[in-house]
Amino acid sequence: MTTKRTVVVSDLQVPYHDAHAVRNLAGFIKQFRPDSVVTIGDEIDLPQISRWEENKLGWFEQTLSDHRDEAVEVLWSLGEYAKEQHMIRSNHTDRLYSVIMRKIPAFLSLPELRFEKFMKLDELGIKFWKDPMPIARGWVAVHGDHTALNPNAGMSALNAAKRYGLNVISGHTHRAGRSAVSEASGGVLRRVLHGVEVGHLMDIKKAAYTHGSPNWQQAFAIVTETGKNVQIDLIYIEKDGTFNVWGKRYGRPRA
Repeated sequence: MTTKRTVVVSDLQVPYHDAHAVRNLAGFIKQFRPDSVVTIGDEIDLPQISRWEENKLGWFEQTLSDHRDEAVEVLWSLGEYAKEQHMIRSNHTDRLYSVIMRKIPAFLSLPELRFEKFMKLDELGIKFWKDPMPIARGWVAVHGDHTALNPNAGMSALNAAKRYGLNVISGHTHRAGRSAVSEASGGVLRRVLHGVEVGHLMDIKKAAYTHGSPNWQQAFAIVTETGKNVQIDLIYIEKDGTFNVWGKRYGRPRA
């Protein structure tokens, strides 16, 4: 029976990513050789063109190209040893379209300013999903920004699962956790829906807007699909940047 293994990479938000944890994850993927790598959205932050920076100092920074090139390099390192690589649309990656649409809509006709072209996804061999991605039997991958947020890890994804009628794996909340709801009648189990949130891979010291105390957890996920069975393993990253997968420790501790 064929088994498909997918590594789901949580929110990176380059250049605010945790470079050490990301290198450890890239090293794991090199050894693990999954069939697929899926980035769950917010691969790049794009702070220069956010509405929060409009008409402020950040609006005029000439760093967009550097951030894009760094994000492309990170994506390449994560997907180099996978057979396939996928990317889920997200609120941060929508920023390019949004600012063009609000300020200079005529620029939408320029193909080089399409997000896929801007991020060099064709060169990287990455498929970009604007709609929910069917990641495994009975499961879809979404970013999670279209569902009301819940402060408890896993609950935002579960609410999305109820909306879709499918199990959901998502990012956006930067929390790592799982929740489920069962439907039963007369002692007969009808349906179980699962929601999994895969955490984040940011360096919280760089995220000044959190004031240093966010309710976030660094993590990623492994999806294993064998026939009709789907197993989701949520892998938490320790403070030293290492993590345990199926009884084996991976990554180098922080210096």
